[in-house]
Amino acid sequence: MQFNAPAGTTLFDDAKVVGRAHTRIDGPLKVTGTAPYAYERHDVVAGQLYGYPLGATIAHGRITAMETEAARTAPGVRAIISTLDVEPLGLGMMNVARLFGGAEVMHYHQAIALVVADSFEEARAASALIRVTYEADAPADYDLHAAFARLEGSGEPDTAYGDVDEAFRTAAAVTDQMYHTPGQSHQMMEPFASIVDWSDGGGLTGWISNQMINWTRGSLATTLGIDKERIRIESPYVGGGFGGKLWLRADTVLAALGSRAAKAPVKVALPRPMMMNNATHRSATVQRIRLAANADGTLKAIWHENVSYGLPGGRGENGTAQTPFFYGSETMRVKTHMAEMPLPESADMRAPGEGAGLMALEIAMDEMAEALSMDPVAFRVANDTQVTPGNPDLPFSDRHFVECLTRGAEAFGWDATRPAPGSRRDGDWLIGQGVAGAFRGALTLPSGARAAIEDGKLVIETDMTDIGTGSYTILAQTAAEVMGLTVDDVIVRLGNSAYPVSSGSGGQFGAVSSSTGVYAACMALRARIAEELQLDAPVFAKGRVRGGTTDRALLELTTEAVEAIEWGDFMEGFQKATFGAHFVEVGVNAYTGETRVRRMLAVCDAGRILNPTTARSQVIGGMVMGVGAALSEEMALDAARGMFANHDLAGYEVAVHADIPEQEVIFLDTLDPVASPLKAKGVGELGLCGVAAAVANAMYNATGIRLRDYPLTLDKMLDYLPAV
Repeated sequence: MQFNAPAGTTLFDDAKVVGRAHTRIDGPLKVTGTAPYAYERHDVVAGQLYGYPLGATIAHGRITAMETEAARTAPGVRAIISTLDVEPLGLGMMNVARLFGGAEVMHYHQAIALVVADSFEEARAASALIRVTYEADAPADYDLHAAFARLEGSGEPDTAYGDVDEAFRTAAAVTDQMYHTPGQSHQMMEPFASIVDWSDGGGLTGWISNQMINWTRGSLATTLGIDKERIRIESPYVGGGFGGKLWLRADTVLAALGSRAAKAPVKVALPRPMMMNNATHRSATVQRIRLAANADGTLKAIWHENVSYGLPGGRGENGTAQTPFFYGSETMRVKTHMAEMPLPESADMRAPGEGAGLMALEIAMDEMAEALSMDPVAFRVANDTQVTPGNPDLPFSDRHFVECLTRGAEAFGWDATRPAPGSRRDGDWLIGQGVAGAFRGALTLPSGARAAIEDGKLVIETDMTDIGTGSYTILAQTAAEVMGLTVDDVIVRLGNSAYPVSSGSGGQFGAVSSSTGVYAACMALRARIAEELQLDAPVFAKGRVRGGTTDRALLELTTEAVEAIEWGDFMEGFQKATFGAHFVEVGVNAYTGETRVRRMLAVCDAGRILNPTTARSQVIGGMVMGVGAALSEEMALDAARGMFANHDLAGYEVAVHADIPEQEVIFLDTLDPVASPLKAKGVGELGLCGVAAAVANAMYNATGIRLRDYPLTLDKMLDYLPAV
């Protein structure tokens, strides 16, 4: 199916199932512990052995020797694979560091060996007997602030229009500040885990935890040097990913090599302490943001420069991702740089780019509002734009950012004449409120599905994954809506490479792309049924298909169709994005600096909401992640060793239940006919964007202390709090 023009009136405009709240159809499996996650697939193949990985203990250099004999003779050991015994493997899609093979070490905890044994405990014990000798390179320079000073102003801007320098010379108000966001780790509940059977060296079957079945299948073929058609992948349930499982990771490669060596299926899960340094993460950033404004509050110039780190050939974290699109400005200059550093690979983490960029930009917007003596909400409203800044001929397909701000302010009880910073108290607590805007692009990808009526049920099959987002439920709702059925009439099967290729889960594109793919398949199924029953314009409703003198129970038929959605070039004439506003109230202890979030509100503009229950779950999850980003999350770099030292959940502190108070979410439930036939857009990453800055702005309003270096921990405020 081609989507070649904005959607007109569709069946979804009079929906009975889509857009309605529905509990997760996979919920009972998850709460009873019967959902089959990768490491727990005990039933899929007999004779599974356990693999335990060994990681490098230098940041960069070479392995000169590896003594494995003691480990090979340890109890229960079936096989050991050493990186020295394997030629450097190929690089899969978006992999920068090799996942295995060869003597070169590109980062700390790079996988260098795997012990395969009868039990997990035996494999782990034997891995401790391996002795590795290294030739380490000279210590690297990990100073990102120094890298910013070195790179600032270099290279052509990524976005530039107007005379920025003149705008700053003639502005009524100017702000110029530096901001720092630390490295962040996905730390999803389920670790990277795989079971692989490659025991005969022929076909390879993997039961893995991954967001993108087709991408990973292709990457595994490239990495191992085998035909993609010889590989089958299953990943029906994923215990969180946040972008960390977009790409092929070491657990799958190690399990495959271990299976071939041991001639038996092998299961591998990366130990929690290894996840932070072996896998990918969000790079730290240093950002300088300069704003210039007219006396009426409109922006005269935005100058945003960002530096992050990455391995050679990597991507870093583009903290300027949102800046060319979010606010209108007469002039603009934007540039992002990447400093090469031998650290674990920097790659996608929930809202890559905007996740870190809005942590800085939305503080800068508050600082300019204060310089102009304007209400922060009113200042953002004054700088809204319905076209792409710098390109007035490229309008937004649908944008309701102002309504997010104004409706949120009303619902939150926002006071445009808020008390001066540091002046509102509740006992020992200083009370403050903050706001921040949210922006995230609305990408879509091709996506396919099979729709079939089998044994009295409508069966939907697609290699789409459910990473906790509610894919099973919204795809069942979409299919039920198109075919005139109930959700109970639909069986959804996901995460299998034998099914039609979908968009996969990531980048906020999964829900809208995959649901449109299911819509396409079901429309093809309707056409097939009409042809088979010789009906010109059949009606599908209440479980029946009617037309002329025909009136049949739909689920008594047996037929199928396979189809995919392809996105038309007309979309290039629009800027597609989602928008939001976050409001936060905090209390800061006047004597200890401890910060407690008291209440939160998110207002989201993301097109038609396919299921308010699952969408709300996504947004509040993003809000929780934003609180962690604001107050506690930081990958602590040991510069002497080139590794992140707090590599477990005791040292890397994510937000927990006690940190999260009242959360409210409002969906504008707008319609974007350019975004998809369903007039829907993604929402899974919007809930994170801007939250940390809203917390920071609330902390400033509470204390009068402006922090620009995340996380916003109490030690950074103690010297400035009121005297006891």
